Order: sequence, then structure tokens, then C-alpha cells
Amino acid sequence: MYPTDPIYTANMNDQQRAWFYAEYERARKDETIGVLFALLLGSFGIHHFYLRRDGLGVLYLIFFWTGIPALLGFIECFFMPGRVREYNAAQAYYISSQILGAPPAVGNAAINSQPWTPPAPTRCSACGNPIDSTATFCTHCGAAVTHSPINPQTALQP
Repeated sequence: MYPTDPIYTANMNDQQRAWFYAEYERARKDETIGVLFALLLGSFGIHHFYLRRDGLGVLYLIFFWTGIPALLGFIECFFMPGRVREYNAAQAYYISSQILGAPPAVGNAAINSQPWTPPAPTRCSACGNPIDSTATFCTHCGAAVTHSPINPQTALQP
């Protein structure tokens, strides 16, 4: 049993839960390995590559000869357990959202437990063809498109 069980697998059946644990076990990172990478190989940025933070890893590789990344790697070894836990939580959330079929939510939208449905396509008033919701003109007939303002009260209602 993992500590992620009640949070990420609450709405899953047994087959989905088994699938989640198989994918999570493959994607999760170990805190001890992260600390050892930061302590022993921190000057080369290996601990950043371990958590898929490639930009910082490359930056550490470029400046490893100065000794500054070695000092930062030593300091960061104390922060690595928390970073690994954050990484694992993000992986668990992503895997559960993929299994349940909902797109990953951003910010407070993760609290809403209703399934995601794509918005209905906007149609041109002149020709009736679907158009992009951000378009100014219809690509089929060239008519100007007027967009109705979104009412925040109706957008928040379930």
C-alpha cells in the first residue's frame, strides 16, 4: 500500500488501481538515490537530470569547473527528499488523470471532480461551418465572427 492510495486511486476500480500502481512504480524516483546524486555528483548536475530537470543539469555541467555547482549540490542534497516527493506526487497525479481519462487540471480546477468534456465548436452565423473560438473571421466564407462574452456566473455553475 502506498501513501498515494486514497488520493489518486479513490475513483478507480481494481483493474485501474493495479494499472496505476504498475505505472507509478515505473515512474517514481527514490529519495535516497536523489540525495546521493546531489551529494556525490552534484557538481555535474546529475541530481537534476535524475528529476528530469535537464535545463539545470546542463547549466551545472557547463559551470562544473568553477566549483560553484559542487557547493550548490551539497546544499541541495538537504532539499532533495522534498523535491523527489514533489516529483513523485506530480507523476502519480499525471498517471491517475491519464487512467481516468481526464486531462490534467491546472490550479484549483483539480478540486472539481466532474469529468472533462470538450467545449462545443463555435459555428459561423453566415455559413454554419465550425470555426476556431479565437477566430475573427470564418475561414470558409470570410464573414466576421462575433463572440459573446462569457458570463462568470454561468461558467462556474456545474
